[in-house]
Amino acid sequence: MSIGYACLLIGQVNASLSSCRIKYASFENIRRISSANLSALKSMIDYNRQEKIHLFRISSDIIPFASHQQVNFPWQEEFGEALAGIGDKIKEGNLRVSMHPGQYTILNSPHPQVVHNAVADLKYHAEFLDALAAGPESKIILHLGGIYGDKKRAIRSFKENYLRLPEKIKRRLALENDDSNYNLEEVLIISRDLGIPVVFDHLHHQLNPSPGSMDVYEWIHLCCRTWGKSDGKPKIHYSQGRSGGSHGAHSNSIKAREFLDFYYSLPDKNIDIMLEVKDKNLSVIKCINILDPNLPIDRLKREWTRYQYLILSQSAGKYKEIKEIFKQNKGIEALSFYDKIDMVRELPEDREQQVIAAQLIWSKLKLDCSLGEKKRYQKLLQGYIEGKVSISSLKRHLFKSARKQNNTDMLKSYYFYL
Repeated sequence: MSIGYACLLIGQVNASLSSCRIKYASFENIRRISSANLSALKSMIDYNRQEKIHLFRISSDIIPFASHQQVNFPWQEEFGEALAGIGDKIKEGNLRVSMHPGQYTILNSPHPQVVHNAVADLKYHAEFLDALAAGPESKIILHLGGIYGDKKRAIRSFKENYLRLPEKIKRRLALENDDSNYNLEEVLIISRDLGIPVVFDHLHHQLNPSPGSMDVYEWIHLCCRTWGKSDGKPKIHYSQGRSGGSHGAHSNSIKAREFLDFYYSLPDKNIDIMLEVKDKNLSVIKCINILDPNLPIDRLKREWTRYQYLILSQSAGKYKEIKEIFKQNKGIEALSFYDKIDMVRELPEDREQQVIAAQLIWSKLKLDCSLGEKKRYQKLLQGYIEGKVSISSLKRHLFKSARKQNNTDMLKSYYFYL
């Protein structure tokens, strides 16, 4: 089993993706942005290999407007060598990758132009994965689409348009149940008719359940049976709803105990689990660590060095408690550690603690700062104390100073990213 995350990497510099608007989509801009995005993707792959994360969804936006009929940027010709190099890293790291087109890639639309655009977008995704030399287990995940006032007709349209797709697209497609239109029962019927594997989405099933008395794990079992040998291990999407969030909104972080309850109830652990969560790789590392019965204490210590300033900025008590545990080399279970972290992350902003954390970080940076940077810090700090400046503005200044100094330890701190 592998646990992975989608598209974006948190806590690492030089791993951010860029985009542009269509009116600025000149050849030069697309080439520049695509080159930077491929460099960021390379950093993500390197990070995943280092952290032994073997499941990753690649953003559809690596090459901006790749399937847009007005752009026609020859990305395969421009970046073939770079893509092959990234593909080699993926293979060497035993990494399974996937892609997930956006909400406008609708194969069953009643409008021919929308369908034409969807096919072009699916073609781009398939060719991108082919350029990486990714195997057939690297899937393109797709929702069925809309209902358009007649669900039976919409399903027929999907089937008809699917059968017209080039083979290089069909061999990569996997279907996913959604949170409002098509439940698992409907998706599984289409899967049976067309021979497409189904990705079980945990949160979508909660929001849009199928009729009947089967429990979650029986539905997962049925989805797993749709995966053939060449498709690789069955894959599911796991997420937890955000408290107070909009319909279908993902939580900021995966609650460790809730995830464990789900995981240990799985009848078959030979599946891959893609976490859909706001803090991306941070929740993946958490879940990997709590499942490891032989987790080295050094791995938790490394996690603590990344979390410590964030925890200090929220709770002096928990900061001292966790610091003392590691200082005295007391045994600490990963689950207990993340329980403390998760509890603090849910606390409201503590202005006094934020000032203490900012001052401690500044003490490690100020010696190498210019007079202008020092004045700027003092102005922002005073503004925050007086309630005139947000903590994010103060954090941005500290981060900028750390990046200018190439303070790698500080730049890895989750304080700047959460």
